Amino acid sequence: MARSSSYNTHTRQIILDYLTRNRHRTVSAADILAHLETEGQRTNPTTVYRYLDKLAGEQRVMKYVADKGERAVYQLTDAQSHCRQHIHLKCVRCGEIFHMDCHFMDEVRQHLLAEHGFTLQCEGSILYGLCRRCAQKEAEDQDSMVDSGAQP
Repeated sequence: MARSSSYNTHTRQIILDYLTRNRHRTVSAADILAHLETEGQRTNPTTVYRYLDKLAGEQRVMKYVADKGERAVYQLTDAQSHCRQHIHLKCVRCGEIFHMDCHFMDEVRQHLLAEHGFTLQCEGSILYGLCRRCAQKEAEDQDSMVDSGAQP
């Protein structure tokens, strides 16, 4: 039985709302499917993937795929942040994405081109590490373990 276009539009709106609420972190198709289920929307996973690919094609979401065999994750793009022109930083602890949209990227691009003849393409590029907040929390956790005599 075919689904009505209003169902499809409603589901798509729920997906867009979810992406908007989670714009500072990446989400997987599985995250979106779980959210749709909590909203009472039973949706075929293929439908979600197709819609995410459509949004990526429209440059409304960034699609990140790690080489380590991890699943693809998505993030709603911000037209002002020029997501395809800079590298992103992802905190491995809290999952937040930071945009490295600063003059440093211009310097890196210019250096790579002038010194190495290499044109940098930043689309989908992520560097992984700890954000300031999580690094501070981790340091505090280690300090409290040392103070209590526990082994890290």
